[in-house]
Amino acid sequence: MEEHLTAHEDVTPMANTATGPLQGIRILDCTQAIAGPWSTMMLGDLGADVIKVEAPRGDLQRPMAPYTREDKERSYGGSFSTYNRNKRGIVLDFNKAEDKEQFLALVETADAVVENMRAGVMDNLGLGWETLRERNPRLVYGAIRGFGDPRTGASPHADWPAYDVIAQAMGGLVSQNGNGPENRIQVGPFIGDIYPGTIGAMGVLAALFHAQRTGEGQFVDVAMVDSIMALAEMGVMRYSYLGRPDTPPSGNRNDFAVPFDVFETKDGSMAIAAPTDHHWQELATAMGHPEWGADEDKATIRARVLNREPLDKALTEWAKDRTNQEILDLIGGKVPCGPVNLPGDLFSDPHVEAREMLVAVEQPSGRPIVQVASPIKMTKTPTGIHRRAPRLGEHTDEVLGEIDELRGRFD
Repeated sequence: MEEHLTAHEDVTPMANTATGPLQGIRILDCTQAIAGPWSTMMLGDLGADVIKVEAPRGDLQRPMAPYTREDKERSYGGSFSTYNRNKRGIVLDFNKAEDKEQFLALVETADAVVENMRAGVMDNLGLGWETLRERNPRLVYGAIRGFGDPRTGASPHADWPAYDVIAQAMGGLVSQNGNGPENRIQVGPFIGDIYPGTIGAMGVLAALFHAQRTGEGQFVDVAMVDSIMALAEMGVMRYSYLGRPDTPPSGNRNDFAVPFDVFETKDGSMAIAAPTDHHWQELATAMGHPEWGADEDKATIRARVLNREPLDKALTEWAKDRTNQEILDLIGGKVPCGPVNLPGDLFSDPHVEAREMLVAVEQPSGRPIVQVASPIKMTKTPTGIHRRAPRLGEHTDEVLGEIDELRGRFD
């Protein structure tokens, strides 16, 4: 099965040029790994001119697999390719005085700087927020760290390193995810990086809006652990309301709504959610039991929660005798439902095609690869992917050559 080798031929092509509402905004990207690059990737998808600044050794994500079998150059692997699209790449060595001065000159031309190093690293290099704002008072400085920055709240863990699983664990997500108290697991996708990166982009955008109105830049601080706390806020809500210090994982089911779960079918699995009484009535009718919509022990959401086990059992039996498509034919559009898509299924999903959510992106060598497009859709200034991730230092001469022309752009 090698359909993936030609998958790029059947998805949306790259845009020819930058699009999006952030055209004209210039971002200096001093990030690496995932959280920071994801954040600046979002800004690039929205049209910003993102300049990725790397040390001579390059982003630690560059050499990480996977690679396509045709890629003989090995400039970067799959993760780097995705998180660093829509960026130009330069190399500067911050241990060299001349390179630091080049960076400070670039700061004078920029709207924002984003970094995700540990607290104090940029300060010790002489490139911290206080230094940069002297060169550009309008500058927005975005920092994404595991435990935040002392400027907004000095965590006792401020100088600790952090990765996705640490943020998920300490932010309360792992404790609420899994199939029960003895089976608490992290979320598979790198949500401990991606959600903080998304929040970071939102914070930078808000600060850019303020800077455009007032001419005043500011420091934007996002902690990975804080972000995951916000994402997993249900546990705090339940403790505050109910005094429950632990919100144990409940698998696919929902403690407050029935049915609200994933059910096995003849050929896969189907998510079905009927929390409202109207949806329940539609589902009960499709199951051949319209009377359940009025029965005292099933008619209301509270009654269904109290009567969970027999209802879940009935729906489990009903679903396993039908294919996904048969269930969609019966309740699609009437009851919230959808198949559990494997990644490969997305390539033939009509919703994905209609929304142009898969894009073929050129690579330095070998066949184009497919990436997920920006989920932000706009009618006047559409988002898009117009540039593959850069080779190490690919645009150094080009970007540094623009400094004199762009200096004073805020005057």
